[in-house]
Amino acid sequence: MDKVRRILVYVCKERAAPQRAQFVQSITAHFSDGGEDEVEVNCSLEKNQFILYRGDKGRGIPLKRPAFCPIKHLSATEAAAIPLDVQQRGIDVGVAILLQTANQRVLLTRRSKELRIFPNVWVPPGGHVEPDETLLDAGLRELEEETGLKLKPEEVSPKILGLWESVYPPMLSRGLPQRHHIVIYMLLHSSLSHLQLQACLSPSPAEVSACLWADSRLVGAVVSSVDREDAEVCLDDLPSSISVSQVSTEGALTDSTLPLTVLVSRAPVSGPDVERVSTGTKYALELWLRSLETPVL
Repeated sequence: MDKVRRILVYVCKERAAPQRAQFVQSITAHFSDGGEDEVEVNCSLEKNQFILYRGDKGRGIPLKRPAFCPIKHLSATEAAAIPLDVQQRGIDVGVAILLQTANQRVLLTRRSKELRIFPNVWVPPGGHVEPDETLLDAGLRELEEETGLKLKPEEVSPKILGLWESVYPPMLSRGLPQRHHIVIYMLLHSSLSHLQLQACLSPSPAEVSACLWADSRLVGAVVSSVDREDAEVCLDDLPSSISVSQVSTEGALTDSTLPLTVLVSRAPVSGPDVERVSTGTKYALELWLRSLETPVL
């Protein structure tokens, strides 16, 4: 057993009691009638169990997996080859924070290259939910731990944009699954501009190697670079390089630039992985763009 209790995914159908999801079980498929890669669900966090159940169409939260999700394509032989200690892990729960500034930018961070899972990949700040935390508390804690930005629960109006079924490695061509998560993408609005928030950044170099504030034009280009598809990337006359803040091993920030091509890179099927925006993050950013188009009532 793990020394630290983890919050795991439980699934519930009809009026049955929630059942702990199995590591090799596709949560998206569990709620899909025809094998779709996106469904609508409802969720709740009760007694340290993250429970998912079927949502009413048009009223639930979107849950998506990539078309190349390893769990989706796992054969019985491959599933049996997964080490028992991995199979017994269950499906973990994570929260990622899309922090929207007053001037409509969102914060992205590049994961440290020393991290075991998704190293050197651009994502929103986030991490695991700990026992007895709310989803918001977990998101705010991770935001502070990774970036130094401290927001109080009463200062934000959280909204769950969507859920993502994340597996690492992200493709079977890269090896058998080692980790399986449901990531909750939560939108938070700040009354400060990105420049004001930038002055408060103090990233943890153990977890974050760079930060950037992406506006809707950059986000549009990023989400157009759909992984494992050949559709043309919409660069929208963006500059060839993007301003980022590099994080030193001591945690100091320095102004730098990153080629735009890095942020619109697609996940390779084989060979060395590349610095890129994660597939789940592209999904979350697409949901964020949609939220900008929806008027606030």
